[in-house]
Amino acid sequence: MHQKALIATDLSDACAQMLRCAVGLKALGTTDVVLLHCFNIRDVGTLAPRLMELTRPLLDGQVTQLQAEGFHVSSDMVLGLPQVEIGRQAEQRDCSFIVVGSRGQSMSQEVLLGGVAAGVINNATLPVLVVRVKLTKVKGNVVCEMQEECDFLGHVLFATDFSDNAQHAFEHLEALAELGARRITLLHVQDRTKLGGHLEDRLEEFNRIDAGRLEALKDDLQQRGASDVRIEISYGVPKKDIVERTKHDDVSLVVIGRQGRGYLSGFFVGSVSDAVARHSAAPVLLVPFTGRD
Repeated sequence: MHQKALIATDLSDACAQMLRCAVGLKALGTTDVVLLHCFNIRDVGTLAPRLMELTRPLLDGQVTQLQAEGFHVSSDMVLGLPQVEIGRQAEQRDCSFIVVGSRGQSMSQEVLLGGVAAGVINNATLPVLVVRVKLTKVKGNVVCEMQEECDFLGHVLFATDFSDNAQHAFEHLEALAELGARRITLLHVQDRTKLGGHLEDRLEEFNRIDAGRLEALKDDLQQRGASDVRIEISYGVPKKDIVERTKHDDVSLVVIGRQGRGYLSGFFVGSVSDAVARHSAAPVLLVPFTGRD
């Protein structure tokens, strides 16, 4: 399910550091990587051929970095609108998913590790793994804090609203359970903004029903080899509660569903998956669902 990844790179030092984290993709079953750099046609125009020639050594260096970790790597430079072209290239090359970097809260304001990442998520029909790049200033220089590979299977947090979107994303969680995820937390947030007032007196009833749903998911995962599966139901604002949960118990990966391209209503439960992708302290695997599968 995660055998072939397209990793989008902007050829920066920060992205080179992100590739250290990408080594953890091997635990997900990833063996093949397409390393892609997309020049924005709006920015470079006719200069693209010359820029490709000048930056090829940077791309080759990142290829070598991934090959040294045991991946089968192909690479390319293309011209287009990155937020659209990255997803299109991933589909054409039969990739299983896309990996992009994000600078977190500035995701909507920056370049590939920013605004383009948001655009890729909005347009992609494939799952997108968002890895937050942690940058800091040392003596006036911006450096990346990421020095070790990501342990994606350490503690997987699955956020669900029991929708078709979430059920589609659950299939990826099943695969992670089979791959040996050491701990899985199934989280459902009762939405205070929807239940407050006229339905709040039925909260206990809703909790009982949803606990039963989570238990069924837990049984499924245990049958697939997961030994440590925990259930949590909270009452609050979903996007805030999920993000806050990523800051505790060493959450290593969040799996969440979102509505795919073409849905007017946007992300899963409105802006929940968007907020999680922007602010999560852990990498996030966003699984799109178009309703056409």
